[in-house]
Amino acid sequence: MKAISVINPKGGAGKSTLSTNLAGYLAQHSPAVMLGDVDRQQSCRRWLQSRPRELASIETWLVGADDVARPPKGITHAILDTPAGLSGKALEKVVKVSSRIIVPVQASPFDLWATKQFLEQLAEVKAVTRGKAEVALVGMRVDPRTLAATQLREFLALQGFQTLAMIRPTQLYARVAAMGATIFDVAPSLAIRECEDWQPLLEWVDAG
Repeated sequence: MKAISVINPKGGAGKSTLSTNLAGYLAQHSPAVMLGDVDRQQSCRRWLQSRPRELASIETWLVGADDVARPPKGITHAILDTPAGLSGKALEKVVKVSSRIIVPVQASPFDLWATKQFLEQLAEVKAVTRGKAEVALVGMRVDPRTLAATQLREFLALQGFQTLAMIRPTQLYARVAAMGATIFDVAPSLAIRECEDWQPLLEWVDAG
């Protein structure tokens, strides 16, 4: 089983957007995908409840904020959407059950300051130092053609982890989320730019 956790200590970093769309992509290629939600807002759980039955199935499992249980046997992929402020022992528990860690980062100074402190902490977690959990960074809600994207890339390049993608802000994400869907559930012609943004990240996930 591949266990992928989406983590950033700052709220509003794009964790749920990453988690749901990644689950939607994987569900099209695997019959046993689960999406766990530790976030207090339970955004992913509500999204799952609104997901149309005709779309690729995504299941969920009981996840406690203080006790991150492993998904049931038989699952090929598990994605965990984590809460803001995750740190200390709670962070270690999440990383311990993960083979991949994705850290979404926005370009604002507040996000960068919070992310820098978090990545310093993450780099010291035993599962990361021993290579059991691989970490990747993803720029969120940033147009790759802008100065903000350039500055974000420069910042991320200094953090000691690979940067895989820059996800631009388009209205499609909000539209599909409201329907319980993802950019991978709509006609490819409607999400050409969005899917191109995701390609390096998806290749990394598939390779793991």
